[in-house]
Amino acid sequence: MSRQYLLQTSHGHIALEESGHGSQPVVLIHGNSSCRAVFRHQMQGEVAEPYRFLAFDLPGHGQSSNAIDPVRTYTRPGFADATIELLAKLGVDDVVLVGWSLGGHIALEVAAHFRGVRGIMICGTPPVGRDMSAGFIPAPHMRLGSQQEFSGEDIETFGHAIFGDSFSPELRAAIARADGLARKTMFEAARAGAGVDQRALVASLPVPLAVVNGANDRFVNLDYVDSVAYANLWEDRCLRLPDTGHAPFREAPALFDPVLARFLREVVTQKV
Repeated sequence: MSRQYLLQTSHGHIALEESGHGSQPVVLIHGNSSCRAVFRHQMQGEVAEPYRFLAFDLPGHGQSSNAIDPVRTYTRPGFADATIELLAKLGVDDVVLVGWSLGGHIALEVAAHFRGVRGIMICGTPPVGRDMSAGFIPAPHMRLGSQQEFSGEDIETFGHAIFGDSFSPELRAAIARADGLARKTMFEAARAGAGVDQRALVASLPVPLAVVNGANDRFVNLDYVDSVAYANLWEDRCLRLPDTGHAPFREAPALFDPVLARFLREVVTQKV
């Protein structure tokens, strides 16, 4: 059974959930306009048992409060700073990060500023340079990621594009709850150059990086992801899980969880 509580940070109250009975922290970071509930299969599954799984709602999402200072928080560096502050409050100085979509970008940003990252798995996250467009597929639903106000139709379009058949009332409510200012501010900041050059970062990243995507992702240009130069790519290849879209860990946990478990075993075994 998971343990849930709120922590006060300089970015606002952050809702946090823990599961597992091990000591190695594994932090799961969700995507744009989602919440920690997206990782329910992993948090409540066998994959969490040997570790200390931690999932939290980003500021402006889920049960966390909206950002105290939106300009400071609602950027990739701002979300990364909130994550690092959360780790400090939890006494975590050694962590494996699992980031999905925006969460993957945040994980890479954290790795640029936090020495305690032992390994990273990204999913639905193209490591982009200054030209963000190269990593994504041009499509009408893409514009919604940066749109502040959502109509009911927008929620349905965005949710089905992200989650496919796994789109649920819980995730519909998460999209409706998300602070639209976070979407708007985040993309404006990214276009202005906020954050590290993630393509350059992964070319020199010293820790194992697992890149796992759904083969039918409607957002990410998987050929671009495959073309990136990685310094420490786990299993020497980017993985594509068949018959899954942007959120394969939710759509097909039976496919995704064994990959995550294998990655965690190898990363933790290397621990010295």
